[in-house]
Amino acid sequence: MLKREDCILFSGGAQGAEAEFGACAERFGIEEVNFSFEGHKPTRTRGLRVLNHEELASGDVSLAYVSRLMHRRYPDTPTFRKILQSIWYQINAGQEIYVIGAIQDDDTVRGGTGWGAEFAKLCNKPVFVYDQARHGWFEWDGAQGKWAARQGADEPVIEHVHITGTGTRFLDDQGRQAIHQLFERSFK
Repeated sequence: MLKREDCILFSGGAQGAEAEFGACAERFGIEEVNFSFEGHKPTRTRGLRVLNHEELASGDVSLAYVSRLMHRRYPDTPTFRKILQSIWYQINAGQEIYVIGAIQDDDTVRGGTGWGAEFAKLCNKPVFVYDQARHGWFEWDGAQGKWAARQGADEPVIEHVHITGTGTRFLDDQGRQAIHQLFERSFK
């Protein structure tokens, strides 16, 4: 079992899932790093790490590439680019990735959060999604190229000291409970 004092949660501190991951981390005595950028107003400021223009450039990715990979169009605005760049830092820092959202028929995750899940897949990192529509956890099985349900005793448990928690701004009660139970299972 992991020691809480060795763990770090990497996130973005945004309202919804990221704020809830941060609140759980704080409640369990886990260090928190929230990547942000100038002009962004995160909900959580504990462990706030404001990325400068040079750091943001390190996480730059082609919007055309992301749009093609995700099968949808994203806005080509400076703010959206910075959001994608800060997600790069969140995923890069974590050894395992936890996402709250909804898995779509094309196996991508809905919204901007989906880029985090896709990037984690590309990096071959363990990635788990709590699908709020299906009320369950899923793990990406890279060998099979599909999401595998993780239910009951098979629900995920945090196994690495560097974790990333991200997801939808529209967190529902089941998503909130899934985050709480993840921390409870992992740090009893």
